[in-house]
Amino acid sequence: MVISEQEQLHIHVRWMIRRDMNEVLGIEQAAFEYPWSDDDFTRCLRQRNCIGMVGEVADSVVAFMIYELHRTRLHVLNFAVRRSHRRLGIGTQMLDKLAAKLSPERRNRIVLEVRERNLPAQIFFRSLGYRATSVLKDFYQDTTEDAYLMQYSLQAAEEMAPRRLAG
Repeated sequence: MVISEQEQLHIHVRWMIRRDMNEVLGIEQAAFEYPWSDDDFTRCLRQRNCIGMVGEVADSVVAFMIYELHRTRLHVLNFAVRRSHRRLGIGTQMLDKLAAKLSPERRNRIVLEVRERNLPAQIFFRSLGYRATSVLKDFYQDTTEDAYLMQYSLQAAEEMAPRRLAG
């Protein structure tokens, strides 16, 4: 199902703060079979290169994203949208905001891992221009499940963008 620009629910994307953690943990628990704990979030967000973002609708957190800054890439570690707010364009808006941070001179790609069994996430990321670049065998600590390494490349996105012809 493709959502038109008019149908998208517009959200406010901002930095994650400690006060958001209860809502973020609720989204995390509902979204994943093997959710991160409060300690997992705290440990990650204390790292200098780790950033948390939330998406808000009417002063309520409905999505979050945790990513790391690296020299040439952004690495999404955790990303979820509240079940009741899925398929409204919220995840797309959050990832568009992240992609806007890319530049040809510096960080020019976004990478993330998706569980082999998580077909909805694979389809979602693929619809946004992410491509599976490799299989990571026995990737997760909680299971023996493999993951797909998916990548969004600024160069590939620019090459795929429709070009306007003069005339």
